[in-house]
Amino acid sequence: MRFPPQFLDELRARLPVSEVVGQRVRLKKAGREWKGLSPFNKEKTPSFFVNDQKMAWFDFSSGKNGTIFDFVMMTEGLSFPEAVERLAAQAGLPLPKMSPEEEARDERRKSLHDIVELAAKFFEDTLASRAGAKARGYLADRGLDPAVQLKFRVGYAPAERFALKEHLGKAGIASEDMIEAGLLVAGDDIPVPYDRFRDRVMFPIADLRSRVIAFGGRALEKDAQAKYLNSPETALFHKGATLYNIAAARMAAHKGAPLIAVEGYIDVIAMVSAGFEATVAPLGTALTPEQLVLLWRMADEPTLCFDGDAAGRRAAYRAVDLALPLIKPGKSLKFASLPEGHDPDDLVRAGGREAINEVIAAARPLAHVLWMRETEAASFDTPERRAAFETRLAEVTAMIGDEAVRKYYRRDFGERLRRQFDIDERPLRRQRHPRTGNTDWPIASRGRKIERYAPSAARRSQPPARLLAGERYVAASAQLASSPVHRGRRAAIAPREALILQVVINHPWLLHEHLEEFAAIDFSHTEAAKLKGELIDIFAHVGAPDGAAMAAELERRGLAQASARVQKAITAPSVWGARPEAAPDDALTTWKQLVALHRQWHSLTKELRDAEAALGQDPTEANYSWLQDVKARLGLLDGTEALIEGFGAPSGRPLQSL
Repeated sequence: MRFPPQFLDELRARLPVSEVVGQRVRLKKAGREWKGLSPFNKEKTPSFFVNDQKMAWFDFSSGKNGTIFDFVMMTEGLSFPEAVERLAAQAGLPLPKMSPEEEARDERRKSLHDIVELAAKFFEDTLASRAGAKARGYLADRGLDPAVQLKFRVGYAPAERFALKEHLGKAGIASEDMIEAGLLVAGDDIPVPYDRFRDRVMFPIADLRSRVIAFGGRALEKDAQAKYLNSPETALFHKGATLYNIAAARMAAHKGAPLIAVEGYIDVIAMVSAGFEATVAPLGTALTPEQLVLLWRMADEPTLCFDGDAAGRRAAYRAVDLALPLIKPGKSLKFASLPEGHDPDDLVRAGGREAINEVIAAARPLAHVLWMRETEAASFDTPERRAAFETRLAEVTAMIGDEAVRKYYRRDFGERLRRQFDIDERPLRRQRHPRTGNTDWPIASRGRKIERYAPSAARRSQPPARLLAGERYVAASAQLASSPVHRGRRAAIAPREALILQVVINHPWLLHEHLEEFAAIDFSHTEAAKLKGELIDIFAHVGAPDGAAMAAELERRGLAQASARVQKAITAPSVWGARPEAAPDDALTTWKQLVALHRQWHSLTKELRDAEAALGQDPTEANYSWLQDVKARLGLLDGTEALIEGFGAPSGRPLQSL
């Protein structure tokens, strides 16, 4: 609601700043002012001053200042109307009168609040009764103990068609009011309105003032028409404009807890039970612009937590598109990816708070996720494709609404683009190929002759046939994928994954600038993925100034054999930059090359799966050509890390002449 300026002036006059602030800060008189310790920063020397004559406060430690309204908003996490109402009650001032229409709407909302609250109490009582035994069993299976159920006011809607309707009717509630509150299903083709929620575990949805405004119901029967059912849109509830657990999360975020958005009610409850109090969830739909704004009111960079599967990745990318027009200076998002096959509830039960901590600590900024999305399916092997990729980046960054943010995104992506292309191009000038004749040589892929290439500068990026057996082969046939030969192949760590790990083990200083990049790398081998997690943990909590210290810590953790297997998997002795004696410039160059190649390999394997699926559904010549082209590009990429032989001059190695 809007407040007349005269009313706000009256509040300021009635409530001295020292009185309002003094409820939270111990103040001492200092001349014409008051002073105390900052409520925003921990300090030993007072730097917080209050001046009643100026009707203002000043915090020199944080740079914040303002009026009594600002102070209440900042210290209690309230909106401006809420702060005004709080101070008006303190001053004994009635709020300004509304128009008759506004008063009628307000009274109607109050009565609807009362009705929904009665329904919430009915569901709670039913859960605790004999009729709620099945629902209590479901909640116990999900790990929600009675204390948690009480905290979140979880309830149960009985299976009877008119149970809630009859209960509220006994309290004098008219059916029309129940319909308006979203509790009954009604319509021209429905002679008698009936309960919307039946045989469901009920999760009350509250507003910012902790008032119940709607419900989400989880079906207990497997053949139910909808697994989750929300209240319809009402005068109280607009599901795209609120979040589950928003009131408690706002208070927790205001006290410094990380703000996290997950997908469902049970996930929120599991996260809060694990100690992440500032966790919310959208209400059965994808995140909306209104919900993003709500998140940013509570925290500058909330974390969106998605499943680690393809559906979770698509949801993250949709959130990126939603956020780009809305991001502002200082207002962005971070993205956390759960292990595939786990939701937050599963992860909390399997690994507790520490498992969630690891996921949240590995969250990546919006810019990183956007770049990852654009590059994972991109190909840079021709000038035209590079130009198309650059054009696509320009289109994507043009979606950013804020001019200043858009400028920095373009600058950041421009630098990434130059690094990406530099990484691809630099080895081309230094590679060395065995000559098989005076003019040209054959390039083979999987034993099949593809093409003959002339030794021009444009063709030198193709690796010789002897280097084409270094990586895992993504099989087109199920027979080969399940054969003993292929299973044995997968048992070893892929050379490129081993090289990435080896360069980090020997040169842990790389993680100072590339920790997020390393955390984002997907390793196909379970032992490689485990080593990656341990390396990140060592760097973050123990520290490792050099390779010897990192190797010693790995040995202390019982990972010496795993580290040795990584070394054994490296069969290309020419990759000088991964060795302990390599100079920093060599190590950095090798790192960039390996990461770029690994990303390209992941992109191509994804394209290979798409091509195989397309050929299976539509066996046309075009789809067959697409599949052959992807296989050829994969063949040319495999083993390319061995082509870094020219590197090593900073380490004292002489360059071999071509």
